[in-house]
Amino acid sequence: MKEGEILHLFQGFGVELEYMIVERDGLRVLPVADRVLRDGAGEVLNEIEVGPLRWSNELVLHVIELKTNGPAASLAGLGEIFAEHARRINSLLEPHGGRLMPSAMHPWMDPFQEMRLWPHENGPIYEAYNRIFGCRGHGWANLQSAHLNLPFADDREFAVLHAAVRLVLPILPALAASSPVMDGRPTGLIDNRLEVYRLNQALIPSVTGRVIPEPVFNQADYQRVILETMYRDIASHDPQGVLQDEWLNSRGAIARFERNTIEIRVLDVQECPQLDLAIITLIIEVLKALAAERWCSLADQQGWPVEALEPILLGAIRDGEGAIIEDGRYLACFGLERERCRAGELWRHLAETLLGGEQTREELAALSVIFEHGTLSRRILSALGPEPKAQRINDIYRRLCDNLANGRPFVP
Repeated sequence: MKEGEILHLFQGFGVELEYMIVERDGLRVLPVADRVLRDGAGEVLNEIEVGPLRWSNELVLHVIELKTNGPAASLAGLGEIFAEHARRINSLLEPHGGRLMPSAMHPWMDPFQEMRLWPHENGPIYEAYNRIFGCRGHGWANLQSAHLNLPFADDREFAVLHAAVRLVLPILPALAASSPVMDGRPTGLIDNRLEVYRLNQALIPSVTGRVIPEPVFNQADYQRVILETMYRDIASHDPQGVLQDEWLNSRGAIARFERNTIEIRVLDVQECPQLDLAIITLIIEVLKALAAERWCSLADQQGWPVEALEPILLGAIRDGEGAIIEDGRYLACFGLERERCRAGELWRHLAETLLGGEQTREELAALSVIFEHGTLSRRILSALGPEPKAQRINDIYRRLCDNLANGRPFVP
């Protein structure tokens, strides 16, 4: 895509995948992201261009992000491109004794002892976050996600896209959860990353809200209801205004009016990019169908309050694909005429309805791993067995590292 080109709905796609850097042998987090970027560029930079992708830093030194180099016109082949770049980074990590680990949380990291902030450019921003919120915790130092950026050209398109995104957000953990283990044990939740994410800025509740964005459908209302409230609430903690920008917004989907995109942030990263891109493909097809009012009108979509959507999200965080949705009106918004069903059944229905043509044949095949064996969280738990010991957890997460290196799905 051309730089600065105005894109309409679904004319471009920005994908970002975050990975942990860990020791090759013991799998402890390894804070060397700056060395990887230095080795790739010849100097320490926040971000470097590497062909179709960019590599960039994150808040902490043991996480690196790969993202499309601007909006991609198509998702075709992106999974393989991300996989190839993950292999390249693994090669750069070999001299440092490291490798990349997928999934959305390190299973036994102690973030209070092991977290090291990015100390280079943009350091003042990270220091401000740390001073205000205290970033030595799982919700800051131990979470990796996949982000999907989608464009809109004007207020009308924003209204359509924001309505559709809000509606689909609550069930995304039922497709993408990959964080069942924290502090060395399964916690009982399928998506621990989202649980710690939704609570990590509780000091200033308006920053994250209730994860599901408020029902606002134009830039002026978004500015007034969400952004200005957030800026006002943080002002006494941030007198220099370091954090008063759109990216402070930590809802599950955030509007970036500076570049006319909505960024979806509730997806756990998967075991290999091919699965991430298959999930993203399905999500986009669902959003396209909602935007076209295939099953329900725009007015119906816009009428859903946060209070009605939040319980569905919390159920998916807790139970993933096994979460029971007992709201026939919600299910009807996706063309499923039932009073209740499991979230995994809803996703299977959507995949069978919207995918299957020649263009999405590979994605449907990849998604069959999830439909047959469960989310990555469920597959990890199945492989671990009841009351797993530390060595068993190490073995399974070593296999996940191999899955990322080989570009293959994890099947227990």
